[in-house]
Amino acid sequence: MNELSGPVALAVAAADAADDKKATELVVLEVGGVLALVDLFVLATASNERQLDAISDAVQERMRERFGRRALHREGDPASGWILLDYGEVVCHLFSTEQRAYYELERLWSDVPRRDPWSGEVLEPGAERSAASRDHRPLATAFGPGVWRGDHDRGSPA
Repeated sequence: MNELSGPVALAVAAADAADDKKATELVVLEVGGVLALVDLFVLATASNERQLDAISDAVQERMRERFGRRALHREGDPASGWILLDYGEVVCHLFSTEQRAYYELERLWSDVPRRDPWSGEVLEPGAERSAASRDHRPLATAFGPGVWRGDHDRGSPA
């Protein structure tokens, strides 16, 4: 297996750190073809403020430990239901369930390619895949390609 590098490695590491804190609906959007300054968005959902804070801390720690990178900019806080961590080529959007539904970034960016949050591979539109995470979370096809739902480990629809 080839070693990941560049923005894809950052995005996969961020998704993995979020997964370690039980984030759900992990998505990697390839926005570089549309945005000049950012290559990838990583989206993750937390069920409460404490989890949102823990996910943010885990992503920041992983980026420091693995890549020696600190966020160039951070916005939001757990009480707002949204935290943005800007690493230049990769921007992480960490949401509460309510804010994720409100902003609907997947709908807004529905025309950009998605990447597998675990391998970094580009996902074909409509492709069904099994997650490559340590607990093998299935793809919830009801949410579209590249969306992983930790609350649907048995593959039941949302």
